[in-house]
Amino acid sequence: MIHKSSASRQMFVLFNTIFLTLITVLAIIPFVHLLAISLSSNTAAMSGEVKLWPVGFNLDAYIYLGEKVEFLRSLRVSLERVVLGTAVNMFLVFITAFPLAKSNDKFKYRTVYVWFFAVTMFFSGGLIPTYMIVKNTGLIDTIWALILPGALNVWNMVLMLNFFRAIPKELDEAATIDGAGHWRVLWQVYLPVSLPSIATIGLFTVIGHWNVWFDGILYMNSPEHYPLQTYLSTLITAINSQMSSMSLDQLKALENLSEKTLRTAQIFMGALPIMLVYPFLQKYFVKGMTVGSVKE
Repeated sequence: MIHKSSASRQMFVLFNTIFLTLITVLAIIPFVHLLAISLSSNTAAMSGEVKLWPVGFNLDAYIYLGEKVEFLRSLRVSLERVVLGTAVNMFLVFITAFPLAKSNDKFKYRTVYVWFFAVTMFFSGGLIPTYMIVKNTGLIDTIWALILPGALNVWNMVLMLNFFRAIPKELDEAATIDGAGHWRVLWQVYLPVSLPSIATIGLFTVIGHWNVWFDGILYMNSPEHYPLQTYLSTLITAINSQMSSMSLDQLKALENLSEKTLRTAQIFMGALPIMLVYPFLQKYFVKGMTVGSVKE
């Protein structure tokens, strides 16, 4: 039997649809504006003529970025960092959250260990001591200097811990009765039923590795080892100095390229990979944010 919704319900759905559509449009407009500026001529961009559509359409900013060997090299470093960093981060989160998710009677002093990790969320060793540790361990100018200092994200570990605690204890007990050890319980019982939480934390980790730029400047002596965001942050200064030494023919070839068009192009390209990945993880992300909110 089909029940017709009331008029008030229909009005509520209509209002929500319109409201959420407006919110979506407001969130997309800034990216469209950035894209339009990056595809516009220098004159139109600097005069503020560009709104949501390119004026004097050209691809000079993207061609300039794509033809630079430094850009492609920094992109490779960033991809390497994201792959290795995410793998290390997620592995440490799993093996740390799993025992801390146990009850106090199964893991003695569990609360003490939790507080041991939680304190690091509020207090850090400081920039100089961290740099000295990285330098004295020989990690300077290596990819591991970008990964190991933040190898265990305590916030993500706490999230994963709460996800694990929401898993019914009967699954753990049944696997243990069947002879499974701790490693097998983690990899074959806990992780398969925690895909939403894994996708959520994985997305946070990927975004963190992709967007950070300061540690590239701090730990890399050679620009050849800069990740993409660090390279892009130094690109404006580089192009200004390069243009000052270019010939008239070279400057004419880049007449549509300016600090503003290049800056918007690099911002858009820096955000593009995350925008492409997020839709595929969205359904897991939404589920992961609600797992553990309902208690038994």
